[in-house]
Order: sequence, then structure tokens, then C-alpha cells
Amino acid sequence: MLPAQHLLELQADWLAPARSRALRQAEIGRRRRVLDLGCGFGAVTEELQRRCGGIAVALDRDPAAVRAAAGERLLGLAQSLPLATRSIDLLFAQFSFLWMPMAAVAEAARVLSTDGVIVALEPDYDGLIEWPADAVTRELWLAALKRAGAEPLIGRQLPGRFAACGLRVEVELLNTLAPPVAERLDFLRELPLTDAERARLTDAAAATVAHLPVFIVTARW
Repeated sequence: MLPAQHLLELQADWLAPARSRALRQAEIGRRRRVLDLGCGFGAVTEELQRRCGGIAVALDRDPAAVRAAAGERLLGLAQSLPLATRSIDLLFAQFSFLWMPMAAVAEAARVLSTDGVIVALEPDYDGLIEWPADAVTRELWLAALKRAGAEPLIGRQLPGRFAACGLRVEVELLNTLAPPVAERLDFLRELPLTDAERARLTDAAAATVAHLPVFIVTARW
């Protein structure tokens, strides 16, 4: 399921420093064909187009998301990409593999050019750190994401999945701790929650610490 557009734009703002650094290290300026995998209304597509040396292609399975994205657009499934083998020299994903079946990893490797690079920013909700105790929502996230068909532990799994495809993998962790904002729980409210879970969320105290581990993964041949 796709979060609301304004939430994806807010998420893109939160991750902007980490994303910018990772794309710079991936030499986005010399990349000729870039894929925004799971573009989600194009929250990052315009940035990719501005920074790359060619064309950024926005791909999503949701028609509304594709229509909202900038530049070249494709409607398709991550596990069966409508792209030629070795045709992409930078593949970018942000909280996208979270929602994709395992076959999407092999497809990402298939379309990656021999000198290309994958840059993925993916969360690990089992490592969510919150304080005080009555502000903790970790179990709600884990249950609701699984119920929605997501893999909440994708951050820790993704490096091994890429390595199993024969890719060389490097991993960093998001190392900044920002003050919690109330909007972080708006993502959770959009997930399929039980009545009891919604009541628990309503009663949750405001967090003074809320840090979601984000794995910054780069992979190449």
C-alpha cells in the first residue's frame, strides 16, 4: 500500500542529507540512465533527474503514483521490470524494497549495467528506538506492516540478498538522531490496524526519542 503523497514528500525531506551523500558517492552526475524504483508519486524523481547526467525513469505499480511523477514514467512490477538487461546504470530505491517481493532484488541486479550501482535506503523497524516507555509503538509497526504485506526487517536483510546475486555490497547506517515529530505516526495510522491497536496508538505518549534505523546500501558488480 502506498502512503499519502504528502507523507512521502515529508519522508523524502527527512532522508535528504543521507540520500544526497549516497548519490554523490555513487557519482550520479555521470549516470546516463537512472531508475527510481517504486517512485511513489515521484517524491525523489525530480531530484534524480536534476542531478544525473541523462534521464531519470520513474517506475511504480500504482498508476496514480506514476502519473504524478516527473520525467519519463513506467508502470510496472518490481519483480518483473519492463526494462532490458543491463540497461540501468544507477538504480535508486527509498523505502521501496520494504514493499516488494524478494524477486525484486534479482530483477534489480538483472537490469543493472556492468559498471552501474544500486543505492537503497531501507528501514529496519525491529530496531526502532523510542522513549519514554509509554511512547513505544514498535510492536504496532511490526504487526501492521506485516499485515499490509511489507517486510519490516528489510534493512538488515537487503545486503545479504544483494550479495546472493553476486553483487559487491557496502552498508552504512543513518547516523543522525533528529527530534521526533508527530507526523511520524501518520504513516502508522494509514496501515491496517486493529481497533485495539488504534486505541493503543491514541493513548501513546509523545516520544522524546524516536530513531528508526535506516540502512544505506550500495551494490555493484
